[in-house]
Amino acid sequence: MTNKRNQGGPATTHAGFPLPEPKRGLPKKTTSVCPTCRRLIPAEVIERDGKAWMIKTCPDHGRFEDIVYADVDVYRRVESFRFGDGKGVANPVEKNPGPCPTACGLCARHGSHTALANIDLTNRCNLNCPVCFANANAAGYLYEPDFEQVRGMLQRFRDLEPVPCPCIQFAGGEPTLHPRFFEIVALARDLGFSAIQVATNGLKFAEPGFAERCREAGLNSVYFQFDALDDGTYRKLRGRPLVETKMKAFEAIRRAGGMNVILVPTILKGENDHEIGPLTRFAVENVDLVTGVSFQPVVITGRISRERRLAIRFTLTDLAKEVERQTGFARADGWEPLSVLVPLSRLGSAIRGEEMVAYTAHHHCSMATYLFVDDEGTPVQINEFIDVENLLRDMDRIASDLESSRFKFLTKSLSKLKVLRSLEKNFHAERAPKGLDFQRFLQAVEELMGSKRDRKPGREYAFRTLMVGAMHFMDSYNFDVERVQRCIVHYGAPDGRIYPFCAYNSGPTYREKIERAFAHSPESVQRIAEEEGFPKELRRLVESRST
Repeated sequence: MTNKRNQGGPATTHAGFPLPEPKRGLPKKTTSVCPTCRRLIPAEVIERDGKAWMIKTCPDHGRFEDIVYADVDVYRRVESFRFGDGKGVANPVEKNPGPCPTACGLCARHGSHTALANIDLTNRCNLNCPVCFANANAAGYLYEPDFEQVRGMLQRFRDLEPVPCPCIQFAGGEPTLHPRFFEIVALARDLGFSAIQVATNGLKFAEPGFAERCREAGLNSVYFQFDALDDGTYRKLRGRPLVETKMKAFEAIRRAGGMNVILVPTILKGENDHEIGPLTRFAVENVDLVTGVSFQPVVITGRISRERRLAIRFTLTDLAKEVERQTGFARADGWEPLSVLVPLSRLGSAIRGEEMVAYTAHHHCSMATYLFVDDEGTPVQINEFIDVENLLRDMDRIASDLESSRFKFLTKSLSKLKVLRSLEKNFHAERAPKGLDFQRFLQAVEELMGSKRDRKPGREYAFRTLMVGAMHFMDSYNFDVERVQRCIVHYGAPDGRIYPFCAYNSGPTYREKIERAFAHSPESVQRIAEEEGFPKELRRLVESRST
């Protein structure tokens, strides 16, 4: 797939800074960080043994190599799904920053506005997972912003220009442990967030009445840590058997109604990658509640040998191939990067005459596919009955024509007609799932674009759809500044700054600086311990490190 827009996009951000075109083809040069000292260092991505590798050398800490894509042909293919950059935000905190990512805020150089906002409500957790780095047990201090700090962070995301952030995810630690969790969810609703999600291990949802209170407060979606259907895997990854508790929480969410579930399995190669097929089938079987499976290849933290890294490294192409191998459906060659949605965002913005949310993430950040599940429970991949590439070409061309038109009113009407004709031309009814005609497909597309967010038992919507995919968040071994500069998933901090996900959690790792700067005093920890039953062992640890 080739398209002239792939080479283009805006010349500058809203703040006037040039945004260089991402380099494509192999080998290519980029900028990364040293995993040991975290300084910015040059890196090169090359082809070797059919894979795409990142190679870099720190003058003080030596050479590092890691796999960024396990299939170099897929690496090249997704580069063709680039439709230009975004323009960032018009009101950045850092108006004259240094090189990315040394002064996040967001800064005037950042190329994408916020599509999904994250706020960590606490670093406390009611699990002690061996694979987790974001909890107070590991950190030795308590980070838990109060209600007014959370209000400030939420308002900051809503004040972004020219596109207020529409979607918020509360994370942690375990965000449901925050003492004012329900009030915070209701506040997000009142501030105008159209999608409100919690990233949770689900333990609180297994408690009587908790799911109902979440629904009443305005929660739309549960981003549910769900690594396996077997307790042996949970013992290895989470330190205890959890299947019974997870299922209890799952059914409680279903009974409460008004919320959907996205299953979020963390995948470690050789540990639970055999669960990929069963988890995908479980999602299909429960498509009345589950709207997606968002696999998360493990992010590697800390100093680790090259041999160990390569043994557990699991890339997006590994995932797509395992889904196909273990299920027999969802072909690996039908997965696309999130950037395929850019033409649709551009078209919607041109028709409305104002910027809409645009998913201008780097094309190597994510891959996904959609399944349409018929009335008999059979999943059919969208590529089986839609010519996706031709449809995207059409949408991009229509958007370009409308953007450059001098007669907007007339061109808008013609554009809507062209969109309808393209959808009809690229829809193949003979290969579609049973019960999906063109009219129902149009309704399903409307829902997928966000017009209807609640997924209630009984399936009161156009058609049963399921997203299967992953966003491979970077760590310091595969960190690429080109990618982080286009990040669309951003963290809020109590000081009013906003950080790209992979700069917050890896690379410069702003998480550590923010949490330490706003950590609770020993006196505050004492109060929380007494009022909310904070673990005594952790209280002693925090008090000893604070003093």
